Formats: sequence, structure tokens, C-alpha cells
Amino acid sequence: MRHAGDRARVVQPRRRRVSAQAEVDDGDCQCRNEPAGSRVAVPVTGESALNRILQPGGITPVYQPVVRSKNGTVETFGLECLSRGPKGSNFEQADVLFEYVRLKREESLVDRACISEALRGARMLPGALRLGINVHASTLGRDHGFINFLRKTVEAAQIDVRRLTVEIVEHAPPWDGVSFLAAIEQLRKLGAQIAVDDVGLGQSNFKMLLDVSPDYLKLDRYFVDGCAIDPRRRSVIGAIRQLAADSHAHLIAEGVEKPEDAQCLQSLGVTLMQGFLYSKPLTLDAVREYLAA
Repeated sequence: MRHAGDRARVVQPRRRRVSAQAEVDDGDCQCRNEPAGSRVAVPVTGESALNRILQPGGITPVYQPVVRSKNGTVETFGLECLSRGPKGSNFEQADVLFEYVRLKREESLVDRACISEALRGARMLPGALRLGINVHASTLGRDHGFINFLRKTVEAAQIDVRRLTVEIVEHAPPWDGVSFLAAIEQLRKLGAQIAVDDVGLGQSNFKMLLDVSPDYLKLDRYFVDGCAIDPRRRSVIGAIRQLAADSHAHLIAEGVEKPEDAQCLQSLGVTLMQGFLYSKPLTLDAVREYLAA
């Protein structure tokens, strides 16, 4: 799941204009939260932004519950493991963090770091819930050591790999299709399940659905928000739900924030949901309290 927000900009190794009001010099950059149309890129001093992200404590895992809402009851089905960058920086915003990572083409390096931190924390959580971890498609296609890394990380955290759902995040850069599909096959042999994130968006999203045959489809919040009052959104949701059913996959609705949208989703046969209506992403201590309640 991705939250809307300002995107990070990366300045190439030359002086260039980033807005009508400001210029920046060489180096990695962050963006201050300025009013729309007046954002200013600010150089990171002393060390590169990537080093700040990857240093100990640079990544903080948070966990957002996925619930099953049916017949008036709500129960926790699983947790999606999310990541926040260095505290006090714009990289605390997930969209800024991962936009920067993609621009740097360092998805694999940061995916590994995020997964390590998330599973280290998840070791202290109850053992029955599913755990969703986000992995870029490019990581699966290019990082030939990733599956072995995941196996060792799961073993070190003493987590049953069968609890894992690998949520594939697809973005513009192409990947090696042969290597990508080989990685998917290895994940299944390992015992993990597969989800495709942001269904309905992306350049080749439906091609991926056919190639991967995922266990879960994660319906993007764009279609969820306002579905109770928008018949077009309901039509799209109904079509994707039917696609999931025909593919023997489960549909998870992301970005559920309004009770009326949740009721609408249930009326359309969607029972797995995730969003602020049920819980925001929680720190490790907070999610332990949430699960104990």
C-alpha cells in the first residue's frame, strides 16, 4: 500500500533549477514540505541520503492490520509490513522514500533492508497471522540472490515462511521476465504466497496477473474511496472481484476509510479490507497492544 503525498526529487550531478524560486547544487536531495508549486529540494549534507536510509535505525518498520469484515464481525486476518525512512526527514513518508529509491535504481538493496527490519520485529508478534512484505518486481527480476536472502532472513527470525505473502510492487522500470517468473516459482516452492499490489493501476498490471496467478489481488484505494456513491467504481470493483474469483484468488481492498465504503464492499462480496477505518500503520509496540486488545 502507498500513501499519497509529495514526491522526492533527485538532483543530477550538475547545478539545475528545481523551481522558479530556487536552485540546488550536486548531491542527493530531499524535499521540504512547502506549499504546492513552491517545493524546494534541499541537499543532504555530510553523507548521501541512501547511506542515511541504510544505516542502523534508518528504517523503521510499521505494521498495518488487514481485517476480515463479514456478517457484522471484524477480525484481524494479517499484517502488512510497511517501512518509514530516517526520522526527521522527508523519507519518513513512504511515497517519498520509495520514489527516491526507484530513481536511484536501488530497489533491491532497500527491499532487503526493509524486509530484514520488518521480520525482526514480527518475530515478537503472535504466530498465526499472515505477514505481507512488499517487494519490487525489479528486485525479483534482477536480484538473483534475493530468494536465498529471504529464506535465511525468515529462518533467523524464526517465522514460518508459510505465513508470508510477498506483495509485488510494480513500477515503470522493466525487469527480466524470465528471471522474474523463475523467482515467483522459487517463492512458491519456499512456501510463500503471492499478492499483486495496486490492482487496476500500472502499465502491465493485468499481464502480471496472468503471468503470476497470485493468491491475493490488492485493490488500489483509488477504486475504493467513494465506491458507496459512485456506480462506476462499484462496476470496476465487481469486475475485479469476479476476476479474482475466476483466478481462485482473494481480493483485499486497500484504503478503506469510510464506513459506507466498507458496507458497499461487503455488499459486493469483498470481505478482506485494510485502511484507516480499522487501523493506521502501527509501530511494533502499538501493534502488540492492538493484537492484545
